[in-house]
Amino acid sequence: MSAELNVPVDPSNAACPEPGHKGMDYRDWVRRSYLELVTSNHHSVQALSWRKLYLSRAKLKASSRTSALLSGFAMVAMVEVQLETQYQYPRPLLIAFSACTTVLVAVHLFALLISTCILPNVEAVSNIHNLNSISESPHERMHPYIELAWGFSTVLGILLFLAEVVLLCWIKFLPVDARHQPGPAPSSHTGWQAALVSTIIMVPVGLIFVVFTIHFYRSLVRHKTERHNREIEELHKLKVQLDGQERSLQVV
Repeated sequence: MSAELNVPVDPSNAACPEPGHKGMDYRDWVRRSYLELVTSNHHSVQALSWRKLYLSRAKLKASSRTSALLSGFAMVAMVEVQLETQYQYPRPLLIAFSACTTVLVAVHLFALLISTCILPNVEAVSNIHNLNSISESPHERMHPYIELAWGFSTVLGILLFLAEVVLLCWIKFLPVDARHQPGPAPSSHTGWQAALVSTIIMVPVGLIFVVFTIHFYRSLVRHKTERHNREIEELHKLKVQLDGQERSLQVV
């Protein structure tokens, strides 16, 4: 006498991705495919948000370090510079040095202020290992301020620092081997030649810096544009697939 064995089958293990398989009709297969597409799109959006968060954090850290370093150098240069009391400096030179140093310190301190205020809030969220905590970070809302601090620290601040070096060379070397008399120093003086050489060297460096900055930002914008175009194409393909599956659900 043969006995029949009724083995229970787990319904979760009986699922099959093909619509023609037993246990899953076409409607269930379309619904499952729709959920998979929505889930993958949700994960890609979260990955993009986390990438923006890490980029904002890196920019804030770089801005704070650069601004603190360059503003400290500028303050030390102004305090430690020793003016020759017996030499009559050109008035435009002293005014330019004072204005450049003040603007340089103010720009870097402003960038440092923005980085100091926003960075702790971004760091607090980035240290939480939870995908859903990305909405608590203020980096999206504070994006203009982050870019402003980044531009002040890396572009405007460095250009002002190069100008500060040139003016400091003129103030430091101009009285060397010069006659103690009013008026501009002759070109035969050693100090005047040394200051001129520093200016000649710094002008190409400044031009190279400007050209590199423009080229870098153009390349970065081109890269972002291409990446956004690819994302738009992927979203368009996803929309076409979802529209086709929605029509299939309506037909079924």
